Amino acid sequence: MNKAFLKACILPGGALLLAASVALQIGTISTQAIDLYYYAVCSAGILIAWRFHSSRILFVLLTLILGHHAIEYFAGGHRFGIGPGRTAFEVVSLLIPLNFIIFSLSKERGFAIPNLAPRLLLVFFEAVVVAVMCRPQETAGPHFLHSSPLDPRGLPSSRIPQIALLTFLAAIGLLLARLLRRRQPIEHGLLWSLLAALVGFQNGTVGRIGEGYFATGGLILIASLLENSYFLAYHDELTGLPARRAFNEALSSLQAPFAVAMVDIDHFKKVNDTYGHDTGDQVLSLVASRLARIGSGGKAYRVGGEEFSILFSEKTVKEVVTELEALRITISELSFRIRNTPDRRNTRRGPDRRQVVKRTHPKRTQISSTSTSGHLSVTVSIGVAEPDSRTPGSAEVIQAADKALYRAKRGGRNRVELASIARPMLARRVASR
Repeated sequence: MNKAFLKACILPGGALLLAASVALQIGTISTQAIDLYYYAVCSAGILIAWRFHSSRILFVLLTLILGHHAIEYFAGGHRFGIGPGRTAFEVVSLLIPLNFIIFSLSKERGFAIPNLAPRLLLVFFEAVVVAVMCRPQETAGPHFLHSSPLDPRGLPSSRIPQIALLTFLAAIGLLLARLLRRRQPIEHGLLWSLLAALVGFQNGTVGRIGEGYFATGGLILIASLLENSYFLAYHDELTGLPARRAFNEALSSLQAPFAVAMVDIDHFKKVNDTYGHDTGDQVLSLVASRLARIGSGGKAYRVGGEEFSILFSEKTVKEVVTELEALRITISELSFRIRNTPDRRNTRRGPDRRQVVKRTHPKRTQISSTSTSGHLSVTVSIGVAEPDSRTPGSAEVIQAADKALYRAKRGGRNRVELASIARPMLARRVASR
């Protein structure tokens, strides 16, 4: 787990929650200011979720808003001990983590009515359940809401019922697992927003402090949407690597010395034509995962279909060529099983062109190495350059690296080629396999 990932996990959600905790516990913020903060966040969150076509975030935000208002309504805006207010607190504290689980696992489907209907029905059903359980004549809710599956002795005291607290912990565990697997801003936002709601429940929900934490949960969701928009603009969705826009910005800020490596997957078009685009996507993801681990301070980018770039700040070609050669060897030794899934781009229009390709290219060793067990391996060609008297600017360095990459292709592929003619012995060349 690298520093960049830890930083992305903490910012901005963790920082927002910490700032809210300090401000609310100090007590210098008035109730009117918190009310304004709460309603501003709710309004902005709904509008931004709609504008960014994120129905998942919208319904999570609605869950927080409706749950908080239900507790305030049945508690009469005051602290509660028993009665409808307490019942509302118990049932909402159970439903909110459940809803986080449901909406985090659901797919983003926008705001089409057929896609919204099941979620609207769920929220309506939950509202009816809360209303029925919190009838004025009921002094206590169902027994399961305040039951204790675990022995409370030795456990930290909590205002939240044990069954709801366990549900919170299960939801936090699930969101954390999804965050570690997917590493996307929305997953960060859902986790920190749920933690903000947990702290809000622990502080009684009703009153300025509870309201402040619920508003902060909504603010974290808004921040995650904005971060996700930035992520999609600057990162490649398939591989997770930074995309061309991020590459251009990083390149413009570099100062000599630096090195640029252009990496291209050998015979990638033939991989797509022979094995299908789904397999091609697997190849791209596999190669990208190895490029992301490049050493010597390098950072990998996806700048085209099967083309990647690696920037080495404050490094020379001589310092990075060994690392690039090791990367080339590592990729050439990798293999993975081809999934027997239909190509998503397969159509019934005319003959299957992939079958034609297979007949005209019977030797798959030209593409990669395969085995009877259905394993596939690929190779990459790499061209690397650095600024010098002939190529002083970043644009010239890119052109020089591209020319070196083309020489690697013409020279047999599966090799590292340097742009500098003055130091040809630095190039590590290996015959195409």
